Amino acid sequence: QVRLVESGGGLVQAGGSLRLSCAASGSGFSIADMGWYRQTPGKQRELVATITTGGSTNYADSVKGRFTCSRDNTKNTMYLQMNSLKPEDTGVYYCNARGVAVMTARFLEVWGQGTLLTVSS
Repeated sequence: QVRLVESGGGLVQAGGSLRLSCAASGSGFSIADMGWYRQTPGKQRELVATITTGGSTNYADSVKGRFTCSRDNTKNTMYLQMNSLKPEDTGVYYCNARGVAVMTARFLEVWGQGTLLTVSS
């Protein structure tokens, strides 16, 4: 069983910076792609950034140039450095991991519990 735990959320003023972390623990899961998603009340969960095992990244247009997604495969940890934060970045940020179960070779997708970011104006 694999578990994802996010941390680093909180309250920050507009223009500020914050870094989120997502730590994967457990075994039996070969993680390939990881990503950050966010959700605000009344809206669907939306993609923020994704990163492959090799470090290739993809960002939502709304965060390009402000957010940087990285990962340390030796620590099974992914990060999201967020700069120049805006009130519209407020939401619950979820960590996502996709890969294959080692024993069955079946596709697996795991979500973290989410961490709240609030950006005040």
